Amino acid sequence: MTNVTDGDQPSTDYASFLRAADLRVTPQRLAIIGVLAAEADHPSADEILSRARRIDDTVSLATVYRTLSSLEAAGIIRKLAIEDASARFELTPRREHDHLVDVDTGEVIEIPNDEIVQLHQEIARRMGYDIVSHHTILRGRRRQD
Repeated sequence: MTNVTDGDQPSTDYASFLRAADLRVTPQRLAIIGVLAAEADHPSADEILSRARRIDDTVSLATVYRTLSSLEAAGIIRKLAIEDASARFELTPRREHDHLVDVDTGEVIEIPNDEIVQLHQEIARRMGYDIVSHHTILRGRRRQD
């Protein structure tokens, strides 16, 4: 898996990540990776298209879908499949984390927590497994306290 992030900060040498994954470096691919690195809001393909066109107006929706598929297969990005909603995308994180989806707004919120990771690892170890990766999506509604 290729990690585009370095700690909590994204690297800006996206061309190197593409080359390391044996993918051609194109302005469109660089724009799409740049969009994903610029914000932490887990955009959908349509949102990526809109933002990428601000960088390179030659980007099409077909290019976005093909590029997202290639980047996901190369391990550069992660697709977040959220039931009843458009898929969301993020750069592959160096540190695993889970997500909370607000069922009312659709907002995707990162839940970085080493305790959860350790608990997953302990449970898997007791079952005779080593975790290769994990990803949990929680669905919730903001409390009205």
